[in-house]
Amino acid sequence: MAHTITDENFEELIVKSGKVAVVDFWAEWCGPCKRIAPIIDELAAEYGDRAIIGKVDVDSVTQVPAEFGIRNIPTVLFFKNGQLVDKHVGAAGKSTFVEKLEALL
Repeated sequence: MAHTITDENFEELIVKSGKVAVVDFWAEWCGPCKRIAPIIDELAAEYGDRAIIGKVDVDSVTQVPAEFGIRNIPTVLFFKNGQLVDKHVGAAGKSTFVEKLEALL
């Protein structure tokens, strides 16, 4: 299961972890977000301790989405060593996310 990312735990989980991280910005009412939700959960299960896979509910978390200028959802951000290194806006197939994640590991 993907980590629930909040304004309070973002720094600790993503920036300070030293791991590659994938963060999905989503909302309950967003159809495309619902389509990629199972993919994000599969990545969390498959990559386990090799990467941090998390989700930010933009309706309840405000600071992190604002910091990264999230205007459209779903938006998936990719981090390495605490730095934003890649981004995907919109729904996509699992292979797109796996390819981006593997390139960072």
